[in-house]
Amino acid sequence: MTREIGLKENLGPFLQQLLQVFFVGLTIGLQRTVIPAMAETEFGVARGSMAALFAFVVSFGLVKGTMNFVSGRLSDRVGRRKVLIWGWIVALPIPFVILLAPSWGWIVAANVLLGINQGFCWSMTVTAKFDIARPDQRGLATGVNEFAGYGGVAIAGLATGYLASQFDPRTALFAFGLVVNLLALGAALLAFAETRPETNAASKTPGISAKNIFALVSWRSRDFQALSQAGSVEKFVDALMWALVPVFLAAQGVGLVTIGWITATYGLVWGASQLVTGPLSDRIGRKPPIVAGFAICAAGVAAFPLLSTPLAWAGAAAVTGIGMGLLYPNLIAAVGDLAVPEWRGSALGVYRFWRDLGYAFGALAIGLVADASGSLETGFWLTAGAMALSGLWLWLALSETHQPETR
Repeated sequence: MTREIGLKENLGPFLQQLLQVFFVGLTIGLQRTVIPAMAETEFGVARGSMAALFAFVVSFGLVKGTMNFVSGRLSDRVGRRKVLIWGWIVALPIPFVILLAPSWGWIVAANVLLGINQGFCWSMTVTAKFDIARPDQRGLATGVNEFAGYGGVAIAGLATGYLASQFDPRTALFAFGLVVNLLALGAALLAFAETRPETNAASKTPGISAKNIFALVSWRSRDFQALSQAGSVEKFVDALMWALVPVFLAAQGVGLVTIGWITATYGLVWGASQLVTGPLSDRIGRKPPIVAGFAICAAGVAAFPLLSTPLAWAGAAAVTGIGMGLLYPNLIAAVGDLAVPEWRGSALGVYRFWRDLGYAFGALAIGLVADASGSLETGFWLTAGAMALSGLWLWLALSETHQPETR
């Protein structure tokens, strides 16, 4: 028997999904403060080699992007729950690798596993919510989902900064990561409802091949193409905040705890603002908040290297977080608007493939530019410029995807 569609009608599964994406955020967040700041002293990265430092973000982006596509297609075949569980099983070795790593190459390898975990687990929380949400709830569903996930990222970055300042850094990361992974896997096994049957029942549209879905979302549809490039470019910002900002702040003499607070400000503002920006797009449409978000992000990133105090850097991080809050959930909601239920998991997988390849594109570009120029500041200018151009593309090419009849 098919359950009724709607978030209120499916409150139990919705809360289960939120718990899972919170765990996913904690898992990636444990690497946001300590590991980049200690790459040289703890893992032997050569001083000033930003390309080497960014390698762990590149490996994560390449694998997560690919796994997004794979997991989306798999979930349309075997269900959301199985893919989620597989993702948590893959994550179990990560804390052990961080604890025992003799070199930076091990951290790069750990991020391959992290990319698989994120591609499987975070993707399933988004897809499962779209399975149970009405069209006029997609912005709300995405906003709450991303609030929980990026709230977890921020909390983990802050918590691990404190733990690493009080205890052995590797042991702190190991204990934090192992506890989170075990709790998440247990919750997935015991309390995650399958939502795929509702998708199948809701759609009468004939299935199309993975090849055709990939082509449609990547280049055949002008709207999908605009959304895919935007998703890729916005990850430049997250790659910057993940790897370059902690190194930049450490070079200014900022301590681990303060670095944790500054990066957590970005994540917390990003996460919390989505509680407002997601539902807002259900009322006014997706395009206005998305385009505004790109402009605000560009401004926040460009301001960062012009400032000189922790409070000012936290302010720039907050501005950047507001921009991400405007654009991030609504890009996903727009893809959900355009995709039909039968192949929505696959379409979201293709979008998330291009989006998370942006980690690799951004990290590689930022690292190479910083190395070539000998200046960390150039990474900020590159990211701000890319965001401004991507926002212009969206403004010129994207149609409004949230149609009046679905509002």
